[in-house]
Formats: sequence, structure tokens, C-alpha cells
Amino acid sequence: MDLPALKNVLDNCDLFPSEYLDDMISDYFSKPETDHIWFTYEQKNTVVAIAYCGPMELTNGTYNLYAIGIHNKYQHQGIGSQMLKYLEDKLKSEGHRILIVETSSSESQKPARNFYLKCGYTQEATLRDFWDDGDDKIVFWKRLN
Repeated sequence: MDLPALKNVLDNCDLFPSEYLDDMISDYFSKPETDHIWFTYEQKNTVVAIAYCGPMELTNGTYNLYAIGIHNKYQHQGIGSQMLKYLEDKLKSEGHRILIVETSSSESQKPARNFYLKCGYTQEATLRDFWDDGDDKIVFWKRLN
């Protein structure tokens, strides 16, 4: 994976600060047997989207989608839906049961929340004031099998 290209996507989609990526992805490169999944979406040999998920500790077949982000220039083209479908199919084929997604109740995350609902996820839980006062954690859930 091309880290500068991944960081460019992150810098252009406001998912999380790109300087966090080095620590987040280091385990993936150092442990070939990892259950964590990183993947990208490319157009014309250019990385335009990134996604990352991993197993939830102490569960049987439950994964958490920690990040999915599309470069601003490539949003609203169905890339996010394609990436989510790819991930769901991959996890299902490996016998995993559930994919969860955690996001924020902030107004800026409203499009993300609508996206997950449109993709068949159920809003399963709200943890009040999780991220900050007035900024709740919203948990979405989908059964894969």
C-alpha cells in the first residue's frame, strides 16, 4: 500500500487526521496473519478511497468497520456502496456473522448515518455524550449471514 496516497485520501475526506494512519496500519504490515482488513479503491491507478475493519475482541464473527472514506472529488459515485458490499461479501464468505459501524450524532456525520441506513444497516444503539458533550456515538448493525 502506498501510505502517501492513503494519507491524501484521508486529508481530502475529513475521516480522521492522516497522521494517525502510521500507527493504525503498522500492525497490518508487521503481522501477515492479522484478522484486520485494509483495502482501497482505485480509479486509473489512483487511490480514491480507503477502508479498514477488524474483529471485535471476545466475540464470535463480529467485525467493526472502523473507517471508510472516499476522496472528496470521488464522492457520490457509488464507491462507498461498492466498498461496503465487497467487505460484507468477504466477511460473509469467511463465516463472519455481523458488521457494526460506529459514527457520530454530529450534523457533519448525517450523510454517513443516512448512507448506512440506505445500505441496510439498523441503528442499534446510541451512547450519549460519547465523543463529547452533545456528540453521541451512534452504532449501526447488520447481520451478514
